[in-house]
Amino acid sequence: MKLWQKDKTALAAVEQFTVGRDREMDAYLAPFDVQGSLAHITMLASVGLLEKEDLTALQKELKNIYHEIQEGNFKLEDGVEDIHSQVELLLTRRLGESGKKIHSGRSRNDQVLVDLKLFLRSELESIVKETASLFELLQTQSEAYKDKLLPGYTHLQIAMPSSFGLWFGAYAESLVDDLIMLQGAYKVVNKNPLGSAAGYGSSFPLNREMTTRLLGFESLHYNVVYAQMGRGKTEKLVAFALAGIAATLSKMAMDACLFMNQNFGFISFPDELTTGSSIMPHKKNPDVWELIRSHCNKLQALPNEIAMMTVNLPSGYHRDLQLLKENLFPAFETLRSCIRMSKLMLENIRIKDNILEDEKYQYLFSVEVVNRLVLEGIPFREAYKQVGLDIEQGRFKPDTELHHTHEGSIGNLCNKTVKEQMEAVLKGFPFGKVHEAIEALVK
Repeated sequence: MKLWQKDKTALAAVEQFTVGRDREMDAYLAPFDVQGSLAHITMLASVGLLEKEDLTALQKELKNIYHEIQEGNFKLEDGVEDIHSQVELLLTRRLGESGKKIHSGRSRNDQVLVDLKLFLRSELESIVKETASLFELLQTQSEAYKDKLLPGYTHLQIAMPSSFGLWFGAYAESLVDDLIMLQGAYKVVNKNPLGSAAGYGSSFPLNREMTTRLLGFESLHYNVVYAQMGRGKTEKLVAFALAGIAATLSKMAMDACLFMNQNFGFISFPDELTTGSSIMPHKKNPDVWELIRSHCNKLQALPNEIAMMTVNLPSGYHRDLQLLKENLFPAFETLRSCIRMSKLMLENIRIKDNILEDEKYQYLFSVEVVNRLVLEGIPFREAYKQVGLDIEQGRFKPDTELHHTHEGSIGNLCNKTVKEQMEAVLKGFPFGKVHEAIEALVK
């Protein structure tokens, strides 16, 4: 069954090619299709396009289908094109003529688009919660290891003293900015396209503000042409948000791989979190971090993939957009897995003591010596030159006392302030309002 089917059957090869993996991807959208339909029929009844008896019957049966989906008892039958067709088919089987009225005032275009918006909104909320949990762990570890020093590097050459407090804290603060970016994507996602139909509106007196309220959207995509133009753009913005978090995780994974290397030896992990070699009994490989790095690098390619798939499309709907699901939908679970595995590794990290007592790190303190001379009244350039000559001539005696007190330095991490920033970002997500609206719709 196809919603658009009239009196001709498509060639099997054409049907297989055009449907592609859409049935598989539709499984992600099932609960959200029902949510959208519940809001739509409530609105249809309010404007006189659905009788009260039909509304009551449809609401009851849609909620039954919703619970079947939640319990894993729903499937897309053979020969049924997509999730939208399956829901309508079930309603028609169970209710007769009432089931055929559900599509009034809708096109499959805006039906798919509202499903996508609801799905993306839910997935972004999940990513926010996972990221916030990782942030909390990073801050905890930053405080726990704030007195553990390690070398800081520029150009992969030893540069200045750092600390694990700084290292953990840096990635925590990075996640704050990542969620600011994600919040921008969420605001675009959280706009209602329902009622835009095929992209040119409807002659029915639809109440689009009502469906916006029922579905917990913050506002409408008002212009019906732009509502459809937003498809592709929305996915790209979401992909950029996921890529931001992925970039943070990838960099952290690369650090961890380096720090585990025996030539660094700053950190280690329990044997059960590393892997071995088939011929080298001493090996403890950082496979988890390496896979996090690779997965997250793939995620950073996602915005470009989506951009290339949509770059030359004119306004209006095009079938090209169907393929975006295949790229974007699995990315959420990939990122969730990477966040969770990062947490598992960081919860079990072991930090080496007294790293900077090794003689090869003595030059880390050259800037400390320069700064001490400046505080004694020697001009900076003279102090810099004097310490440089001492190093060249083997007379350098490091001052290993650290006096870093400014905001964000080794001795003043400002983790509390960074936490307040994260809390402010999290408060900007209207998750409570969304949950309240959806709960009222499906209960």
